This record gives sequence, structure tokens and C-alpha cells, in this order.
Amino acid sequence: MVDIPKPLPLPDPGSEGFWTAAARHVLAVQRCESCGRLAHPPVVVCPACLSPRAEFSFVPLSGHGRLATWTIMRDAFLPGFRTEIPWAIGEAELDDAPGVRMIARMIDGADAAFEIGAPVTVVFEDVSDSVSLPLLKLVAS
Repeated sequence: MVDIPKPLPLPDPGSEGFWTAAARHVLAVQRCESCGRLAHPPVVVCPACLSPRAEFSFVPLSGHGRLATWTIMRDAFLPGFRTEIPWAIGEAELDDAPGVRMIARMIDGADAAFEIGAPVTVVFEDVSDSVSLPLLKLVAS
């Protein structure tokens, strides 16, 4: 069997702050410098104030949230992920950023007892010397 590598994220100027923080195992989301609105994933124009200046910073968050929904992946669209199916992807609303949601792979496995509203936290998986991926993990209540 041929080992097919998984693709790695390629930061661009708009997402570099997110990936730099993730490499330090810190969840950081984008904040508009004009109105303070938080956004994730990173945006080019703030959807709240539509500021033409497009100035953003990245602010650290706790990484705690609540599971809003999830799905089980039973097919791998990219060959590098075929050995991992089935796996779960979750969407969580972040506790310290109301209205901001994050989508990530769940590390609990496809057979976990997922429930809407279940507490989750962000954990990180180091996939290279400079890239860490944020993942979601159920928190025992």
C-alpha cells in the first residue's frame, strides 16, 4: 500500500495569524480593528461594519464551546484521508465569542456519543514542524 500524504494548510496574509497561533497550540480568531467584531474563518472585509480599511488582528480564545452539529464522513474525497474513515467533523460555537463557530475534525471517533450542546474544547495535532491543526474534543460533563 502506498502512503499518500495529507495536504497541509498554506497560510495566506489573511489567515497567517490563525496558523501562527495554532502552531503554538493557541486558538486565535480574527478581530476587526474598526468595530471589534470577531470572525472565523478569517474574512477579507468585516461583515459587521464593512470597513474599507480591512485592518484585522488575531485574539486568543479559550477554545471552549458547545457542539452545534456534526457529521460522520464515510468517504474520503482526498486519498490521504482514506485510512481514517469513518471520522467525524463537528461545528462548535465558541463560548467566549458568541456567534463565532468553528468547524474541525472531532478526535473522539465516529462512534462517540455526540449531542447538540455538548461541551467541547479545542486541542491541537502537530502535523509537521511548523503546522498544528485545531481539532475538537468532547469534554466530559
